[in-house]
Amino acid sequence: MAEHANTFLLVTILVLVTILLVFGMKYFSAARQVRLRVTTDGAYRELAQQAIAAQDAGARSLALAQGDLSDIKSRLVSIEKMLREVE
Repeated sequence: MAEHANTFLLVTILVLVTILLVFGMKYFSAARQVRLRVTTDGAYRELAQQAIAAQDAGARSLALAQGDLSDIKSRLVSIEKMLREVE
């Protein structure tokens, strides 16, 4: 029994070290995933803000184009009225 004590101690220490390594790798992986998720969320927020800014710019230019179109329509109506009066 005494001759196997060293082997038993060595096996016990190896099992404990293996368990600690597994939990350490699991913790490291979880921490890395959280860090990656935070980075990705920040990129998505920035992309969403850029999309909102682009939509606002598009809405402003559409409103300007509609204003210009209504101005052109009113001018066309007045030109048609003037041409009818000339005939």
